[in-house]
Amino acid sequence: MTEEKELSYKEAIEKAGSAITRFPGYWMEREKKNILYLFYEDMKENPRREVERIMRYLDLSLSDEVISQIVELTSFKNMKDNPMANYSCIPSPVFDQSISPFMRKGEVGDWKNHFSPEQTKIFDEDYEKQMKDVNIPFRSLI
Repeated sequence: MTEEKELSYKEAIEKAGSAITRFPGYWMEREKKNILYLFYEDMKENPRREVERIMRYLDLSLSDEVISQIVELTSFKNMKDNPMANYSCIPSPVFDQSISPFMRKGEVGDWKNHFSPEQTKIFDEDYEKQMKDVNIPFRSLI
């Protein structure tokens, strides 16, 4: 059995590619291709507003009671406790939650607690390079 070397953050990005590379194309096509962008920070800040945005996008009309139920059932706390949303129903050989749980804290900006200063620098440099022609309104604070 060979021992695998753990990759550094930079090596992992170089090997697997940056997730950021997919954002610009979708963002530029959002009006032409009927794409709805949702941001986690917006959903945390005002979940009802975001559910209503989704309803408008889908051309749906729902009662206030149903909207309130959707907001409640899709809260981070409820979804974290729901095996169908938190993936705890998936067998550990397929998805081992003890290594990396699918849902962590549900806090905006928590990534900062998991990135070293070097990783943040690498991410920021990659982000600037990939997003130089695109202005997606990402934010890490509410």
